Amino acid sequence: MNASPMNNDTPRVLLIGGGIGGMAAALSLARLGLSVELLEQSSHIGEIGAGLQLGPNAFAALDALGVGEAVRSGSVFTDRLVMMDAVDCGEIASVPVGEAFRARFRNPYAVSHRADLHGALFDAVQRQPLIRVHTGAQVDVLELGGARVQAHTRDGRHFGADAVVGCDGVKSIVRAQLIGDAPRVSGHVVYRAVVPAEDMPADLRWNAPVVWAGPNCHLVHYPLRHGELYNLVVTFHSRDQEVWGVSEGSQAEVLSYFDGVHARPRQLLDRPSSWRRWSTADRDPVANWSEGNATLLGDAAHPMMQYLAQGACMALEDAVTLGAAVRACRREDGRFDLPAAFRLYASARVPRTARVVLSVREMGRLYHAKGVERLVRNSLWVGRTPERFYDAVEWLYAWRPERCLDDADPALRPSARDLHAAH
Repeated sequence: MNASPMNNDTPRVLLIGGGIGGMAAALSLARLGLSVELLEQSSHIGEIGAGLQLGPNAFAALDALGVGEAVRSGSVFTDRLVMMDAVDCGEIASVPVGEAFRARFRNPYAVSHRADLHGALFDAVQRQPLIRVHTGAQVDVLELGGARVQAHTRDGRHFGADAVVGCDGVKSIVRAQLIGDAPRVSGHVVYRAVVPAEDMPADLRWNAPVVWAGPNCHLVHYPLRHGELYNLVVTFHSRDQEVWGVSEGSQAEVLSYFDGVHARPRQLLDRPSSWRRWSTADRDPVANWSEGNATLLGDAAHPMMQYLAQGACMALEDAVTLGAAVRACRREDGRFDLPAAFRLYASARVPRTARVVLSVREMGRLYHAKGVERLVRNSLWVGRTPERFYDAVEWLYAWRPERCLDDADPALRPSARDLHAAH
C-alpha cells in the first residue's frame, strides 16, 4: 500500500500478521529506518472483536510508538475497576483509577473499541513510507534457516527479507517452525457483543470495567466510544470438547450456562442481537522464541487468556521492546545485527510475559470460584486500601519503555553506552 524508498543497505523485515501487534511492530521498526513488508492474510485491514482494556503500560507503549494521543482521543477513561459477586450481587472489590492511580502509574486506565486502537496504529502505518502492507497474503510456505527468509503466499506471491517476525497469533506459522508446540485449548468459551447504551439496564451503565464473578463463569461490561455503546463479554467453562477458533454465537448456548447467576447481571444476556464466540487457548511459556533471524511477537509468542485484559497490552510492549533491542544492536558501521537483537528482545520479554500468562490462569480461577473457594475469594480484598491495590499491580502497570531491556540476560545486553543510546 505504501511506497517504500530504500537502498541496498536498508534491512528488510517481513512481519506476518496485521493485527495490533503487527501494526505496532511495523511502526517500531520503521521508525528506526528498517524497511518493513507486512503480510496480512485477510483481504482487508481491520480488527474483529469488540472492546478491550488498556492499562497504563499500554499507554506508555503507545506513546513510545507515537500514537498515544490518537488512541486517547477515542478511549473512555474509567473511574474504577469493579468486581461483583454474580451470585448474591455483593461488591467484592472496587479500585479507583482516577487521579491517584494516574499519578502512581503516569498514565490512565481506559477502555477502547479494538477497531479504534487498530485504526490509530494503521493510520500511523500508512503515513510511514518504509512500510508496505500486503493484504490477502496468507503465507503457506516459510523458508527459514539461512541468511535470508522467504515467504510464499497462497496466491503465488513471494517475499524475501533479512528477517521475519511472526505476529500471526495462536496459529502462527512462524512459531510452528521455531517451536512446533501445540496450543493449550482452555475449555473456556468467550462470547462478545456490543450494544447501544440505551439497551443497557439503567442501573448497570457504570463508567467502569465491571466483572460479575460466578461459578465457572463470569460477565463483563464497560462503555465504549464516549458511552454511546457498551461492550459485553461472558465467559463459561464449556461442557463440550473445544477446538480453538472463532464462530457465530448462540444465545441459547449462553443462557444455558448462567442458571446460578443472579437476575441482575443475568439480564445482560438478553441484550445483544448477535454474539461472536471464541473458544480460547493459551500456551505454556517457553524459555526462548527467537532463532537466528526469526522471532515472535504478541499471541504468537505468548498467547494468554483474557482474565487480566493484557493480551493487546503485552503485544504493544513487545513491539516497543523489539525496537529498543534492534536499536541497541546497531553496530559501529551503522548496520543492524538482527539475530543479536532478536535474542536480546526475547530474553527481555520472556520473564515478564510468562508471569502474565501464569497470573492470568490464576485470575481465571478466582473469577470462576465456587463453593468455599468463592467465600475465600470474596474475603481477599476486604478492607484493602487503594494504595495496597496499586502495590499489588505495580509489577504490571509500571512498565516503562526506557526500562524495557532491564530483564534481559546480562550476557546479551549491550554496553551501558549502547543501552543509553538505545533510548
